[in-house]
Amino acid sequence: MLKGKKIVLGITGSIAAYKSCLIIRGLIKRGAEVQVVITPSGKEFITPLTLSTLTHKPVISEFFSQRDGTWHSHVDLGLWADAMLIAPCTASTLGKMAHGVADNMLVTTYLSMKAPVFIAPAMDLDMYRHPSTQHNLDILRSYGNHIIEPGNGFLASGLEGKGRMEEPENIIEALDKALEQTEEAAHDLQAPSPTLSGQRILITAGPTYEKIDPVRFVGNYSSGKMGFALAEECRRRGAEVTLITGPVALSCHPDIHRVDVESCEQMYHAATQAFPQENAAILCAAVADFKPAQVADKKIKREGDGLHIDLVPTQDIAAALGRMKTERQHIVAFALETNNEEKNAEEKLRKKNADFIVLNSTRIPGTTFRSDDNQIAIISAQGRIDYPKKSKEKVATDIIDQLQLRLNHTDNSTL
Repeated sequence: MLKGKKIVLGITGSIAAYKSCLIIRGLIKRGAEVQVVITPSGKEFITPLTLSTLTHKPVISEFFSQRDGTWHSHVDLGLWADAMLIAPCTASTLGKMAHGVADNMLVTTYLSMKAPVFIAPAMDLDMYRHPSTQHNLDILRSYGNHIIEPGNGFLASGLEGKGRMEEPENIIEALDKALEQTEEAAHDLQAPSPTLSGQRILITAGPTYEKIDPVRFVGNYSSGKMGFALAEECRRRGAEVTLITGPVALSCHPDIHRVDVESCEQMYHAATQAFPQENAAILCAAVADFKPAQVADKKIKREGDGLHIDLVPTQDIAAALGRMKTERQHIVAFALETNNEEKNAEEKLRKKNADFIVLNSTRIPGTTFRSDDNQIAIISAQGRIDYPKKSKEKVATDIIDQLQLRLNHTDNSTL
């Protein structure tokens, strides 16, 4: 969610200022653009040269950069940013922000900020728990600011307690999660009236793991991101969604009925049991085509020069649902190919009795497994539609648009 975001990072005069370098690195690694605004006392703890080297941007500290009339516009920064993060934030800066004391570039930028503001306090434990500090934090919360609570641990004073700035990776994660929730809420507000209301959609996602022994398995690199994006898009349009997912590290909206499985056999049983009640199935899971013929009940020890494992085919979920499919149901299948892409997809379209195939290729860099982007072609009996490389969320929109056309046609044909 931080990819492409513009972040103003405010740094104040705290010993924790050195951690701002890790925050910058983490934000940039996630694709964000960072502009540092630092207080005069902040420069006593970390140099602008270090910060500008990491951000590839001049550091802003003073209102006027030279004696030639040029100046830094806090108003422009407030309009430019997608979020402002102040880390570390001292008790002094907290007080100034709470009461509008605009005596430095950081506070004036805060007062001009149109985007969400995140504050990571850093101070000694007695300063943090002082009533005036807590009152200032309450004021800032009441203004809608996000407070990233400090952690417990050893402090620069030699004492131990609450007051140390939260760790950089946790700050970045909190920022990422909050921006994602904000964007999702805005997306829902802008969403059109539900177009899949009353429709039941079954979606499979993620990999399957086929056990070799208690600690090893046959699997693949699928992250489940594409399937989860499809589930969210269907939910947003008003559908009742059942998501059958293999082992992934993803969460979904509570309105989505999630069924977690591990093996192809488990996914097969869940899908074939659910499909008769569904209007459509989107088969996005990267199901293992083979599994070990025998599963060892104990860990296989390393002995000799090699290991021979006999593999047998797994159940073909797409083919099974294709045979069950009625005239009022629709199936969308995925084809990930390494060569002869279109020919293989057309063959799969026929064999699986699908309405259309979503074709993607491992030969396109930065797409498919583990990536946030994808580039697809949709192949149906009516021909081929090619799409440019997009985020998986936008690809999901394209796919559901095509499914929507077919669902509408089915509904209209029965009127």
